[in-house]
Amino acid sequence: MAKSVQLTKDGLEKLKNELEKLKTVGRTDIAEKIRVARGYGDLSENSEYDEAKNEQAKIEARIIELEKMLENVVIINDEVSTDEVTIGVTVTVFDEEFDEELTYRVVGSAEADPMNGLISDDSPVGKALLGKKVDDEVFAETPMGEIKFKIVGISR
Repeated sequence: MAKSVQLTKDGLEKLKNELEKLKTVGRTDIAEKIRVARGYGDLSENSEYDEAKNEQAKIEARIIELEKMLENVVIINDEVSTDEVTIGVTVTVFDEEFDEELTYRVVGSAEADPMNGLISDDSPVGKALLGKKVDDEVFAETPMGEIKFKIVGISR
């Protein structure tokens, strides 16, 4: 049995849009690149053709990956409790070391985008936050070392 993929409604829409774009625009663009590259002659020494075929393989692999993910999606309920940190909530923490507040949304791993504040429930910080409540201190062992912060807010 395949592992379920937990997504918010927004995350589901992004994956569906990516899949649709790859199946239409992506496939059309790569077919054109392959057609043009074939026109350059001998395929055995044609780096443009090889590159286009590699790009085609990547697109097809991503399409298969997205289709499998979408078959196993579990939508994260928007009406999650804000009593404690769970997948789907937004958490505001205070980092004493840097004297700053940070805000994260805890999401499933397929939707994670740490540079945009979306952290996976499987990440060190996400795991450390799960189940914690406002005013709890949280310690997380990350590749950059241990970090410590205090939860100051949980919202939807």
